This record gives sequence, C-alpha cells and structure tokens, in this order.
Amino acid sequence: MSRRRWSCWPRTLADYRAIVHRTDGEGLAGLIAGLLEKRGSASVLVPPGLDEGWLAATGVTRVADRAESTPHELDGVDSVVTACAVSIAETGTIVLDGSPDQGRRRITLVPDHHICVVRVPSQVVSSVPQGLERLDPARPLTWISGPSATSDIELDRVEGVHGPRTLEVILVSED
Repeated sequence: MSRRRWSCWPRTLADYRAIVHRTDGEGLAGLIAGLLEKRGSASVLVPPGLDEGWLAATGVTRVADRAESTPHELDGVDSVVTACAVSIAETGTIVLDGSPDQGRRRITLVPDHHICVVRVPSQVVSSVPQGLERLDPARPLTWISGPSATSDIELDRVEGVHGPRTLEVILVSED
C-alpha cells in the first residue's frame, strides 16, 4: 500500500467518528487497560481466541463469549475487545470475519463500546477489492466504518442504534 494512502486511513476512520489510537506491541495491554478504565468499564466481553496478553494489565471482569448468552446479558457488558480480519484504507472500513480473536458477530453489535485492534501494516490494504481478496465470503462478515449510526428524516445523526455508540481503533505497529 502506498505511504500516502496509509497516512490518510486514520483520518478516514476519524471522519466516521471512530477514536483512533496508536501503539506498539509492548504498549498494547497498557493502552487497552487505560481505555477501559477511562470508559469506566466494569466488564469486558472476550472472544475465545483473543490474545490473553492484551488484557493482562486490566482488572476488569472478563466475560466469555458463550453461545447461550442472551441479548439482555450481552447488553449488560460494558465493552468488547476484538481483533480484525482486514482494514481498508480507502474507505476507513474494518472487517471482522468471526475468527476466534473476533468472536461471534453479535458480541460486537450489542455492547455499547468496541475496542478493535488492527495490526499495521499487515492487516491494512488500500482498496475494497484488495480487502475482498483476503476474505472468505462463506464467513460471517461484519463491515464497520465508525460507530453505529443512522440519521432521521431531518438528518439528525443518532449513534448506537444497531451497534456500539463508541468505536475505538488501536493501530498496533508491527515495525
């Protein structure tokens, strides 16, 4: 991906009202802990394949992703932390494919706060066609461009209608 395209990607995410953070691998656990603390999260939903080290610095109660969890139970969780399958610079889109480090689709749609970790540069592509090449169309794909939002007939923006009100994206440098 060109350096110019890459440099615009975080701004595109911010245009969609995602909150963008940058760190390296060593700072990731501390950043996640700080974001959960700042948010006042008492509980965090954890996909089964999420790297345990990502939550090592936090004392927040971890809630496992269980198939039998009801929407009401999921709504009681303060935050969710996931990885992603791919991110598209051109559109500021993050794609989840239900892999073990991302969990089932509903865990990212019910809690009000989603922290998504993106490895840079390996998970970032320039365009939608390049992103599609990396995805399996048989998997449950969730395409995210900022926090959930809609507009009414008067174009008043309302966030959190069918997903989290707050999306925080952590760009983890692999360099």
